[in-house]
Amino acid sequence: MQCRPKRFSYVQIFHLCTGILDGIKRNMTLYKNKYRVETTRLKGWDYSSAGNYFVTICVKNREHLFGYVAHGEMVLNPYGKIVEQCWFDLPKHYPNIKLDAFRIMPNHIHGIIVIDNGIGDGMIDGMVVETGFKPVSTTNTTNQKHHGLFEFIRALKTFSARRINEMRHSVGETVWQSRFHDHIIRDNSSLERIRKYIINNPKTWDGDLVNK
Repeated sequence: MQCRPKRFSYVQIFHLCTGILDGIKRNMTLYKNKYRVETTRLKGWDYSSAGNYFVTICVKNREHLFGYVAHGEMVLNPYGKIVEQCWFDLPKHYPNIKLDAFRIMPNHIHGIIVIDNGIGDGMIDGMVVETGFKPVSTTNTTNQKHHGLFEFIRALKTFSARRINEMRHSVGETVWQSRFHDHIIRDNSSLERIRKYIINNPKTWDGDLVNK
């Protein structure tokens, strides 16, 4: 008998993704009077390996730095537009990255990063993961160095912080929290649920755990 895939309601999708974000709060500790996110890395996992990664990166002290939400829509200010440009510029610097769903919120960002290292990529636990999005980067990755998730996030933080600080005349100021939250997306159903969560994030802003 063929098994039919389980369908999830929007409420179930919301609880799944907010449960992921709740892990951010549970893993925060106080260090030198500053909150930081403890590591959520999966031990033994190669974060330069092919796959889809859901990442959440918060602004330092959760300051509402990138704009505001009005009527369920995110309105980016100049700082938010800098982050947006830096995100979409990543494939210009790293040929093995592709970008999927992405959303900038007032004090954090959500995004799905796809690592594509060539032959066999898109395979997680033997299953092909189709993004459904047109790849941003189509550069041949043969004989290229395979950069990983941490390098991508480091670059995004560095490039955006430098430009933001130049604009607000605050060179050297910290823009982002030192750590970030990641979740390895292991199947297509999870990919679709997380995509919907990211896209609809402005509409659920009032109940977002990162907005607390």
